[in-house]
Amino acid sequence: MAEKMTGKVKAHMRYRTADNKIVPGVTTITGVMAKPALIPWANRLGLQGINSSSYVDEKASIGTCAHYMVECDLKNETPDLSDYTTNQIDMADNCMIKYYTWKDKYKPKVLGVELELVSENHRYGGKCDIYAEIMGKRVLVDLKTSKGIFPEMFTQVGGGYRPLLIENGLPVDETYILRIGRTEEEGHEYKPVTAMELHEKRFLVCLELYNLNKMIKAA
Repeated sequence: MAEKMTGKVKAHMRYRTADNKIVPGVTTITGVMAKPALIPWANRLGLQGINSSSYVDEKASIGTCAHYMVECDLKNETPDLSDYTTNQIDMADNCMIKYYTWKDKYKPKVLGVELELVSENHRYGGKCDIYAEIMGKRVLVDLKTSKGIFPEMFTQVGGGYRPLLIENGLPVDETYILRIGRTEEEGHEYKPVTAMELHEKRFLVCLELYNLNKMIKAA
């Protein structure tokens, strides 16, 4: 079971198992993976006088807005964008141009959007962006609004979200990451996730490390 959290950032979720225990989400779990590129990136922002926390918050709001707009489009609903600033909406519109290019090309038959699922076997939760029939195959598509596709993203999708769908009775033939950049320069790409068995193993290692860290903190 997944519970929506109140507030502007609609992406924040709280997941519970059947025995009513709160469990971590996929992105929280893969957050234990090393991200060495973040250190020089944050340093560059600091040298430019930019507060990295505020910068990240703004980019997250743009990403949340874009996800919401895609969700509404796939559900044939009109989005309520009153929670977002003009700049956030304009940047999300850039993402949508790339999304529409993908949609026109692949013509997905939607089977589920923003599916909030929980794994009772491994005790974690996650929200799967797009589950659709594409070219006769059942496909999981994960949306990213980042500048690039980074290693942990493949593990999130292939090791975390894909097993969630399968455990909950939703077969997956192919798995993709659809990156829709926030500016023209960031571009877009549609990449398959491969080496599923390895990503599943890495995700479970991340889950074990996350749980160990939590236990050590509580000790």
